Amino acid sequence: MKFNLGLLKLELFCKGIKIDSSCDLSNDARPILRTSGGLGSGLELILEKNIYVNVPVVEHFVEKTPYLLLKKGNAYFITKDNITSHRVKLPGRPKFYDTLTSTGKPMSRIGLIQGTYLGIYPTRGCEFWQMTPPMNCKFCSLGLNLGCTEEYEKTAEEVFETVKAAQREEHITFVHFNTGYLFGEELEILEPYIKKVKEETGLLVGVQCPPSADLSKYNHLKAIGVDHVSFCLEIYNPDKFRHVCPGKHQYIGQERYLEATEYCVKVFGKGRISGEIIAGLESPLDTIRAIEYFAKIGAVATVCIFRPCLGTGLENLAPPDPEMLIPVFKRLYEVCIENGIPTGIAPNIRVSLVILPEEGRYFLEKLSIVFLISGIKLGILRLFYLVYFKIKILFKKK
Repeated sequence: MKFNLGLLKLELFCKGIKIDSSCDLSNDARPILRTSGGLGSGLELILEKNIYVNVPVVEHFVEKTPYLLLKKGNAYFITKDNITSHRVKLPGRPKFYDTLTSTGKPMSRIGLIQGTYLGIYPTRGCEFWQMTPPMNCKFCSLGLNLGCTEEYEKTAEEVFETVKAAQREEHITFVHFNTGYLFGEELEILEPYIKKVKEETGLLVGVQCPPSADLSKYNHLKAIGVDHVSFCLEIYNPDKFRHVCPGKHQYIGQERYLEATEYCVKVFGKGRISGEIIAGLESPLDTIRAIEYFAKIGAVATVCIFRPCLGTGLENLAPPDPEMLIPVFKRLYEVCIENGIPTGIAPNIRVSLVILPEEGRYFLEKLSIVFLISGIKLGILRLFYLVYFKIKILFKKK
């Protein structure tokens, strides 16, 4: 029996995996660390077709998983109910993690490889965690991470040194900057980091932080070279949003997220803006409504799957039933085709924390001729962008 790769990735998100005693993760795998984003506490695996997935291994629900990771000889395999088997790869610990910055800090405490890109949370923690009572999103583990597995704040030079090391050793093409709520000063705080990395490396740069009340700031963001902007709306249903994200509801408001997303599509172009949604904390129908809304305005929905991370306010909840989410990811793929939104065209960007829109094709019963033609067009676009990017980086090095 052969695994459906999309369903396998989905089930691994929702059910996690146990680790057999035959495995040698300390030598063969990337370390299992909480990340500043709050959803990446698992083991990084690579499935067939170069599909990356960050699999839960420490959360309570993993005790009931039917999946087991084991090692035979030098190869790793996933088994389900001790019957089916799927060979996987484990991306190794990046060498630069153990390199020190010029200030003496391990680079693993500055930035982390997630999938194939470098994720950096360069600033102080989200202010929602510092309020009394705390107003942080209930699923988030950010306040449990900073200062423990990564530096509380990073200088532009420390970030630049880490980016260069990751570019040299891991051949990254994309650097993703993330912040929490910082009283509306997020974009100004990020600017020195963005400029340093963009001017010195030519890498693609993405920004994810709360939406600014001053939309003209996004014109400036594009002017300094940002390639992609994403907004963590998290919940589309207004009542659920109010309950799960109290700080965002009170200090920002759902409407500002939607307004900023629509504005940025006009500034950056179709497919360069994402609205992040967490599936499993509201009904699948609400998640589909969010996906359709974003596609209609030219944005891509980034659909994370709820993970009850240890120590968070929702740690005792169960993850969603993967069968309930199949229509969500099927629709995610369909709306991108229907609205002509390019996906997966940026070179060497594989995301382990979400099911990508192009991976949604695995949930279709069959591909129509329209989808096949669209797939061919996207393939040509991907090739064009790959060549363009490599030429750009080559000239930057010179």
